[in-house]
Amino acid sequence: MRYAYGVSAALLLAGSAATLTGVVPAGAQTAANDSSVMRNVVPRAGAPMSFADLTEQLQPAVVNISTTQRVRVTNNNPFAGTPFSGLFGNPQGGNGGAQTREAQSLGSGFIISADGYVVTNNHVVAPGNRNATIESITVIMPDRTEYEAELVGRDAASDIAVLKIKANKPLPFVKFGDSNGARVGDWVIAIGNPFGLGGTVTTGIVSAIHRRTGQGAYDSFLQTDASINRGNSGGPMFDLNGNVIGINNAIISPTGGNVGIGFAIPAEVAAPIVETLKKGRTIERGYLGVQISALSEDLADSLGLEKNRGEFVQRVEPGEAAQKAGIQAGDVITKVNGKTVTPDQTLSYLVANLPVGTEVPIELVRGGKTVKVSAKLGKRPSEEELAGNTFDPDAEDNAMGQNDDGASAQATAEALGLSVVDLTPAIARQIGVSSTQKGVVVSTVNPNSDAGQKGIRRGFLITSVNRQPVNSAADLDKAISDAKRSQREAVLLQIKRGARDPQFVAVRLQDS
Repeated sequence: MRYAYGVSAALLLAGSAATLTGVVPAGAQTAANDSSVMRNVVPRAGAPMSFADLTEQLQPAVVNISTTQRVRVTNNNPFAGTPFSGLFGNPQGGNGGAQTREAQSLGSGFIISADGYVVTNNHVVAPGNRNATIESITVIMPDRTEYEAELVGRDAASDIAVLKIKANKPLPFVKFGDSNGARVGDWVIAIGNPFGLGGTVTTGIVSAIHRRTGQGAYDSFLQTDASINRGNSGGPMFDLNGNVIGINNAIISPTGGNVGIGFAIPAEVAAPIVETLKKGRTIERGYLGVQISALSEDLADSLGLEKNRGEFVQRVEPGEAAQKAGIQAGDVITKVNGKTVTPDQTLSYLVANLPVGTEVPIELVRGGKTVKVSAKLGKRPSEEELAGNTFDPDAEDNAMGQNDDGASAQATAEALGLSVVDLTPAIARQIGVSSTQKGVVVSTVNPNSDAGQKGIRRGFLITSVNRQPVNSAADLDKAISDAKRSQREAVLLQIKRGARDPQFVAVRLQDS
């Protein structure tokens, strides 16, 4: 079971209104739970008073999964390499090298075809750490029949794996349903192997949809209060029609047990990945080739846009789809393939779920105007490659140093909580930028200012404000004055650190 510890909460509000005639004035709102409304939404006559029949039908297709792993452990013999090493567990003498121990893991899964394809989570059948290797995978049926399983394919990014078992008879199986139809408040059933107990059934409701937990490009889960615990990973989440609408995947828990917040990979995400893995192919994801930032309140204020609608392009990767389509740093991408970019449906999520080579219409805002482009998606690099090219705004950069006489010209930029000096050839060499580079250099920063809190440091180069070039301290002052006249509460700075690519940072203006 995976654990998600840093989840942003979202409050989903729903209501219902009706107009009564003959009781209250026409047009007045009624209570959301007024009897005239509730009779249309309460469980209909004949709704199940028990889930026993549904469980009996579905449970034979749900399996337990266990792995046997061999883990290399380092011999920490303090006398390794001496004649006394044999006294500490290594009768052969010498340094002993690495020893091994056996480990096991437990999880759940479900059969999706009569010929024995099984779906589970990747982390259920993956080695526990870099020193471990999987020796065997065993699938245990509800009647305790055991089968050795072959790993057909796995995808770490979505945390999905497909196994294959061989039986001398057709096996019970279940099919994926349509998770797009799931609504908050719908009943769901989870079946799995919590704590190794096997064959456990829990029920609950869909607590939220499109829930993000910070897990990557496929970070959009169904949240449920159905009890999910260690060992439930990889098991199915069913709707009341018996369709698999999710794969149980993670929980939030301070104790390791269920606290009513569990997550499942939606079927709309899982089903196409499973089909690809069944065919023995690796998963290829669409890639636009941009580094992005969420459209926070400060960033939205600096651009004069609505917050949480779209994502801000920090950088465009050379030669990738975005550059070829004409997307620029500083653009705000608002729609991809007709779908609005929001905190629930992020740009990464929308693009990664499209096939490589897809021609995608994109809407963006540039300079306050809507621009439409079309991009042919490339192949998304590995998560390791992507992680190696991120911006670290908190790292100190003192490359500029001090002038010998300790003097520096001060720009009147109190509104930003910093002061700047004009860029000279000598300073350009000190901070590691080209002699032809334009901009102003940060000479001091108030650590308590918004700029200081957002990682701007002495030696950073400011190249533009609100996408207007800044070549002198006077340009910076003018840009701040223009922003105040426009009643902007923040300005958008383009920052450069040495030879690194420039990044955009929205800084809130201070009263001065």
